[in-house]
Amino acid sequence: MKIFRIAAVGVALSIGIASAQMPETTAPATAKAYFVNLKDGDTVTRPVKIVMGLSGMGIAPAGIEFPDTGHHHLIVDAPTPPAGQVIAADANHVHFGKGQTETTLDLAPGRHTLQLVLGDRNHVPHKPAVASDVITITVR
Repeated sequence: MKIFRIAAVGVALSIGIASAQMPETTAPATAKAYFVNLKDGDTVTRPVKIVMGLSGMGIAPAGIEFPDTGHHHLIVDAPTPPAGQVIAADANHVHFGKGQTETTLDLAPGRHTLQLVLGDRNHVPHKPAVASDVITITVR
């Protein structure tokens, strides 16, 4: 019984730590992330080239602390990541932690939503968030 309680407390603490908010890195209010080569409503062919833009800030790789910098995250067919939390790393949340500003994705034919969200050195969105508008594209 005692071992079960200790294990249950350990699991509860782990869940609390995993969902805890991270300290937020501030961003200039004028900073903006945007798509350079895509706009809402575009129809494109496979593979899809995506060029990511940023104004009012600079690009730095993940793990590097330098004022007014961050790195891109591409959100595909998913909602905007919550403020103050580490951006997930999965098929819907593509990280560009080396500071990349373009990529090519082989998206399935059909409609897709895309959004850029700048993350700080710890993959946490800035405050205020530096994010593009959500756009919808159709892949043929």
